[in-house]
Amino acid sequence: MKHSALIIGMGKFGQFIAEKMKEFGNDLLVVDKEEEVIDSVSPLYDNTLVANCTNELVIKSLGVSNFDYCIVAISDDFQASLEITNLLKENGANYVIAKAEREIQEKLLLRNGADEVVFPDREVAIKLAVKCTEDILDYIDLGDEYAIFEIVVPTQWVKKSIKGLNVRSAFNINILGIKKGNSLNALPGPGYIFKEGDHVLLLGKTDDIYKITDEDSIRKTMKKLKREDLKKRLSKNK
Repeated sequence: MKHSALIIGMGKFGQFIAEKMKEFGNDLLVVDKEEEVIDSVSPLYDNTLVANCTNELVIKSLGVSNFDYCIVAISDDFQASLEITNLLKENGANYVIAKAEREIQEKLLLRNGADEVVFPDREVAIKLAVKCTEDILDYIDLGDEYAIFEIVVPTQWVKKSIKGLNVRSAFNINILGIKKGNSLNALPGPGYIFKEGDHVLLLGKTDDIYKITDEDSIRKTMKKLKREDLKKRLSKNK
C-alpha cells in the first residue's frame, strides 16, 4: 500500500529514509532549510522545498494533515527538531516520527508530540552487534525490550521436541517458526523435534533470547528441567 510522507531534514539519515520510501513507491515531499542540500537532491524527487520548518507559517503552508507520516530527520539541531515536532502535531499531523540520539531526547520528543522516536545510531549498533554474534542470524526490534530473533538452533535443543523442552515456560520465549533452507515451518506444533541446521524464529524479551545463545545458560536450564521431570516421575510413583 502506497503512503505519503513529509520528510524534514535531508542529512544522511533523511536522505536514506527518502531513498527507501521512494523505492517502495511512496509519495514524498522532502524539505531542508539549506538551498544547496535541496539542489543536490531535487533531481531525485518530484517534490522538494527549501524552507525553515521552525516557522509555524511554513508548517501551516505544508498541509501536514494530508500526509500519512511526518518524519523529522534533523541530525544536528535537537532544539529545531523539538520545535518542529511540536508544530507538526499542533497543526494536525497524523503520525510524527522523530530522530533522537539519547533517551532524554526521546522523552522530550514524545512529550512534545512525537508518536514514535527512532534511534538510528543505536539501531545500527545493535544490528552490527547481532551480525558479529555467531549464533544470531537476524534481529527485529519491536520496542519495550521485545524483539524477534533468527538464531541457529542451540546444540542442546537438537533431537528434542518443543514440548519436551517446555520452551515457553523454561526460557520465557515463543517460537514463531523453523527455517530450513528456503522452507519455513510457521508456528510449529509442540511435537516438532529440532534438527541440526534448523534456524529458529523466536519472539521474546531481548535479554531472554540472548540467554538462548549462551551454552552455559542453556545447560543450566536443561539440568533444571531434568530435575523437575525427575521429581514429577518420583511423585507419580509414590
